[in-house]
Amino acid sequence: MVLNVALVGAGRMGTIHAASIARHPGARLVSIADRDGERASGLAERHGAEATTETEAAITSDAVDAVVVASSTDTHVELVELAASAGKAIFSEKPLALDSERGARCLEVVDARGALLQVGFNRRFDPSFRGVKAAIDEGRIGKVELVVLTSRDPELPPPGYIETSGGLFRDFAIHDFDTARWLLSEEPIEVVAFGSNLVDPSVGAAGDVDTAMTLLRTASGALCHINNSRRAVYGYDQRIEVHGSLGMAQAGDRTPASVVVTTGEAIHHSLPHRWFPQRYAEAYEAEMAAFIEAATNGTPALVTGLDAVRAGRLADAAQESLETGRPVAVGG
Repeated sequence: MVLNVALVGAGRMGTIHAASIARHPGARLVSIADRDGERASGLAERHGAEATTETEAAITSDAVDAVVVASSTDTHVELVELAASAGKAIFSEKPLALDSERGARCLEVVDARGALLQVGFNRRFDPSFRGVKAAIDEGRIGKVELVVLTSRDPELPPPGYIETSGGLFRDFAIHDFDTARWLLSEEPIEVVAFGSNLVDPSVGAAGDVDTAMTLLRTASGALCHINNSRRAVYGYDQRIEVHGSLGMAQAGDRTPASVVVTTGEAIHHSLPHRWFPQRYAEAYEAEMAAFIEAATNGTPALVTGLDAVRAGRLADAAQESLETGRPVAVGG
C-alpha cells in the first residue's frame, strides 16, 4: 500500500517534510496547499505534486489518506481537527495549539474520530539524543537526578514569524519541554521561568522574549534546567546532559565534519551546523518514516497528541511564571 499524502504549508518545515515524503517508497505526495500559490507551485513542481491554495479541499480530498500540517503555528489546531473529521491520518508540526486547553479540546475531536495523530517533536528521533535515552532506559546512569538542555538558535527567525509563533516558550522551547519529559520519564509538577530581551528590541516590541532560562521539578525531586537563546553566533547549539546516580550521559553539538586538528597551541574543529535543517536532517527523515509506517500499518504514533498537550502545559506554565515572577504548579 502506498500512502497518499497532502501537505499543508510550503514554508521552511513544509519544504523539509515534502522532501522526506517524496523520498519514502511507501508514500506519494499528492498535493501541496499554501495560501501563497506561487510558493506552493514551486515546491509542488519540485516533487511532482499538485499545487493549490484551497487548503480545505486538499485535506478532505478522497484521493488523500494522510495530511501533514506544516503551516503557520496559529493554524495547526483547526487544520488537525478538519483532517480528523475527514478521517485522515495526521502529522502536525509543533505546537499543536497556542494554549494547552485548546490543544486538549482538539484531542477530543481526534479521539472521537479515532484518527492517528503524530506531532513533530523531531528531537526524539535524533540518533544522538536517542542514544542518551537508551542509556537511561538501560539503567546505565542510574536514577535520573539532573537534566540540562541547551537550545540556541544562530539568529532570529524571519520577520513576522514572532507575531504568529505563540512566543518563545510555546514555539521554540516547546521542543525542550517535550525532551525534558522524555528524558525525565516522569511529569514535571512545578515550573519557574525567567526571560529577557537581549538579542533584538523588535522581539520585545512583539510581546516576546529572546533569551530564557526555565527550571522544572518533578515529584521525585529530579530537576531539569533549560536555557534558550535566539542568538548563537557560532551556530545552531543543541546539547543535552543527563546526570544520574551512577553516572552521566551527554550528547553534544554535531558538526559538519568530524576532523579535529590538535597542535601545540590549540585544538581545532568545525563549528556546529548553522541551522536546524542540517542539524536534524536524520531526525526529520526518521520521524516522517515513523508516521508513514504508523498510518500504513495502523500502529500507534510514537509521539502523540497527548505528548503535545503535556508539553504545552509546561509552556503555558513557563509563560505564566515569566509574567508573574512566581513558580507555577503543573497538573497532569
